[in-house]
Amino acid sequence: MTPKEENTNASVMATSPVHMSGKSEARIIGSAVAGVSELALFHPVDTVAKRLMSTETQTIILNSPAQTAANLNTAIFRNAAAESVGKKAISLFPGIGFGAAYKILQRVYKFGGQPVLLDLMTKRYGADFDDRFGHKTGRTLLSATSGSLIGIGEVVLLPLDALKVKAQTSPEQLHGRGVVDIFRKEGFGLYRGAGLTVMRNAPGKLEDIVC
Repeated sequence: MTPKEENTNASVMATSPVHMSGKSEARIIGSAVAGVSELALFHPVDTVAKRLMSTETQTIILNSPAQTAANLNTAIFRNAAAESVGKKAISLFPGIGFGAAYKILQRVYKFGGQPVLLDLMTKRYGADFDDRFGHKTGRTLLSATSGSLIGIGEVVLLPLDALKVKAQTSPEQLHGRGVVDIFRKEGFGLYRGAGLTVMRNAPGKLEDIVC
């Protein structure tokens, strides 16, 4: 192959659009299913954890197991503390809408978006990485970089997680308010902790993808 032909092929690869393969589509569907399953199983556990962490009064009374049980019942089930077992169970699903949106979008974005981004980066920068680091190391670094970028971009979904936590711990703050009204009034306040989230996600997603 002549240098002219090589340059032509490289140009075509660099400018050709990236299409999702059947494998990528399967990843996206599988990610959505995983998000729904995780939400159904672990949202109540997450609610219990968030409520216990946000409880300011002393919950554990070492010399009074009965009082401890009563305190835990109130801290965990809040207004449903005196209700039946079924209503108590239902009370552990506040913010399920925000949680579903966050978890499903997060899984689809992470596991469905990373292969697409990696494919794009490989077509655009694969040859440069191979020349500089060698084929094996170059491809590993491309995977790591795409995973890290996906992790950084995940911060866009932070407001959904923040609203889920508010619904779990302080539902009165959201009572009677529509989603549009919440986003309009809260604004960038819903992105509190975004910097720390980026610092956590960038190396964390890199490790998830590479390891």
